[in-house]
Order: sequence, then C-alpha cells, then structure tokens
Amino acid sequence: MSIMFHVETYLIYSDIGVMSGAMIYIQDDLKITDIQVEILAGIINLYSLIGSWAAGRTSDWIGRRYTILVAQAIFFAGAILMGFATNYAFLMVGRFVAGIGVGYACMIAPVYTAEISPASTRGFLTSFFEVFVNVGILLGYVSNYVCSKLPKHLGWRVMLGVGAVPAVILASVVIWMPESPRWLVMQGRLGDAKRVLDKTADSVEEAQFRLADIKEAAGIPENLTDDVVQVPKHSHGEGVWKELIVHPTPSVRHILIACVGIHFFQQCSGIDSVVLYSPRIFKKAGITSENNMLLATVAVGFTKTMFILVATFLFDKIGRRPLILSSVAGMIFSLATLGFGLTVIDHYHHKIPWAVGLSVAMLLAFVAFFSIGMGPSPVVYSSEIFPLRLRAQGTSIGMAANRLTSGVISMTFISLYKGITIGGAFFLYAGVALVSWVFFYYVLPETRGRTLENIEGLFGNFKWNFPKNRNNNKEVINGNGPNGQVQLGSK
Repeated sequence: MSIMFHVETYLIYSDIGVMSGAMIYIQDDLKITDIQVEILAGIINLYSLIGSWAAGRTSDWIGRRYTILVAQAIFFAGAILMGFATNYAFLMVGRFVAGIGVGYACMIAPVYTAEISPASTRGFLTSFFEVFVNVGILLGYVSNYVCSKLPKHLGWRVMLGVGAVPAVILASVVIWMPESPRWLVMQGRLGDAKRVLDKTADSVEEAQFRLADIKEAAGIPENLTDDVVQVPKHSHGEGVWKELIVHPTPSVRHILIACVGIHFFQQCSGIDSVVLYSPRIFKKAGITSENNMLLATVAVGFTKTMFILVATFLFDKIGRRPLILSSVAGMIFSLATLGFGLTVIDHYHHKIPWAVGLSVAMLLAFVAFFSIGMGPSPVVYSSEIFPLRLRAQGTSIGMAANRLTSGVISMTFISLYKGITIGGAFFLYAGVALVSWVFFYYVLPETRGRTLENIEGLFGNFKWNFPKNRNNNKEVINGNGPNGQVQLGSK
C-alpha cells in the first residue's frame, strides 16, 4: 500500500525532471531572461512552503489518506494550468498551484509511510518516497527528449501538462488505501487502528505492542480497549507548535535541530542545481549539441534512480548513519573533482577531452553518491524521529526547510556560476558538504530497527559514536525476540 502511495510522489517530482529540459524551449518561445528562468525553476519550492505548512494541520484534521487526495487534486489543477499557459504570468500561476501540491505531498508522503510500516522494513518502505522522486525525474527527462521533436511552442506545454493524466487514475486508487493507525488512535478509533496494525505488522504480538505504545503516546489509558474512546484535545494538534518551538524539551530540541539540519544540508549540496540545470552544466562541460545534452541528462536521471534503488535495501541492513556519512564523503570528493574539471575547461578556449570526460564522470558520481544515502535519508530520518504528538507538524517544519533551501539554491545557480564561475560554484557546494559531514557525525544517532515510540529516548545529547559491540545494541529487525517476543532496541 505504501509503495502505491509513492506513485503519487512520482507525479509531482516528474515536474522537476520535465522543467529541466522544458526551460530550454520556454526561454526561446516566451523570450524570457536568465533571471526569469531561475525564478520559474525555483519558485515552485517556495510556493510549496504553503502546502507543507498546511499539510501538517490538514493531515491531523482529515487524516493522512484524504490529505493524499488533496495533494493530487491540487497538483492536477497546477499541471493543467501550466499546460495551457499562454505567457510567463500564466505559467507562474500554474507553478503556484502545483507548488502547493508539491508541499502537501512532500510532507504527507514520509509521515504516512513511516506510520503504517513495521519497524523491520520502515527504512525500506519510507525510502521508496525517494525512489519515486527519482523515477519521476528520470521519466521527466525522457519525456523532454521525446517531446523535443515536437514544435517548440507545443513541446514544452505537452511536457508540463502530461502530469495531470496519471493523477486522475491514482485518485481512484487512494480510497482503497488504509488509514494510518497512529492517526486513527489520535481520533480514538482503537478498533480501526487494531485492524490496520493486524494487517501491516510482522506478527500479532508486534501489532499488540505497537497499539499499546501508540495509545500511551496519545495519552490513552492502557485499560481502555473499546473500539471508540475519548482522547485528550491536544492530540488533535493544539499546543504542538508551542511544544516544538517555544518550550521544547532537550530531546525535542535535538530532534528539531537534526530534522531541519538534515533537510537543509541535503539541498545545500547543490543537488537541485544539477537536476534542474543539467543541460546547462553539460553545455559548460563542452557538450554543445542540444540532442546530446538531453541524452546526457537522461543518464543523470538513470544513475540517480539505480543508486536510490540500492539504498532502499541498505537502510534496514546497515543503518542510517553509515549510509549518510559515506554518502556525504563521496559527494565531497566528486563535487571538488567536478569543480576542478569545469575550471580547467573554463580556462581553455579549445576542447580538453580528458577534462570533459572527468566532468561528466564526476557529475554522474555525485548523483550516485547522493542517491546512495543523502537522497533518501532526510525523508526516512525525519519521518521517524518525532514523537507521535509532534510528528505531522515537526515533519512539515523539516520539509519547509528543505523546500526553502531548494528554492534559494535553484533560483541562484545561474547567477552564482556567472559570479564565481561554474567550477567555483561546485567548489562551494563541496565546502558545504564538508560542513554537513561534521554536523551529521555529531548530531544524528542511529535509529535503525527501533519502534517509532522508542526513538525519542535516543535524543537529548550530541555525542554519538558507532556501537563497538553490536550484540549490546540489539534492535527490532524482524519484530520478534529469540523467544517470539517483541523487543525494544536497548539504549
């Protein structure tokens, strides 16, 4: 069910892949400047802040499942508006509407998947958010290549408008998806929550244990077992922002710093600059044919998708920390080497084959290293670390930081490389990635295998090292202990 849900995420992020190639034709057709191109590319991320902010409260009000429908409907409207845009202003209206849909989906996707998944496969299932992000981007790149054969004025409109078609199909599928058991408990619907847990847990014992934990987190006494019970008013969201921002406990403060930090540094690495401006980067690297630029961009999307698939199988095997730290280390190397290759190309008036090859290879290496850990980690990590009462709003804060940072990076890349050269831009991204490695090492504890209700206890200090003895750090992997009993990970 959670994988079906992520197909909706594919719809939204295919727009990012499409916009990468569509910008070439939009600029020629509508005669807009580079500054307007930057705004067009990045403004959807700022618009998505509205959706991210609203989605937290909406999902607590109407449920995670119906919030999915809201996101689909909004994005459908945005895609239609962009497809029929007749000028730049009309196109920006479509971007505004689609951006709100993006914000809704970015917030609700990881929350829903984390809440419905058993601990043993939560990393795998939650990371499928990023899989469908990359599938969407890849197919967006492919559609760019296919639609490039159409007349200029028609091609980019088809690219942007085609996303509305699958949204209609998926809307009919959403009604068959189960609601989040944690949201059901927040509404006092214990009977419905138990039925969902019985279907999604690894065992009957785990389902009972998870229900007891969720009830405790929601403030429902253990002895209340009716199908419908009364719950405290604060479980509907009142007072959450005060607890998150104004008077957080040490553990909540640590969680919020970790959530915002991982989302901020993910986007500061420059990944959206690569995704949105791949054709321009390849042109700077010496690939001048428009056809070859689009094909090389498809290679970027293919590389990202293949490596993100690998990452989904590693999250629950080797953990979050090792993947994040090794991923960022590879990003630092590839970004610095890419900066070197592009700088060499910039300083010569004739083509340098080895520098062109190095730059293309390092661009692909960067997206590979990014996808193996840093790509899916913010979604997986931030969706599981907040306690139940704070999860929707806390996740929306992280996603807002992600979209705001992405918008700034996307809307400044052309101006940045014109100011400090394109090689200098990637040296700057490498420096930011180095700072992020230090942040992750000291701030992020390992959460692999622990139940969502057990994770809050990991936070509250900033001294984290890899466990020296794995036998002393047992975690919930299959949901059962040696005697068939559900176990908690030890601290």
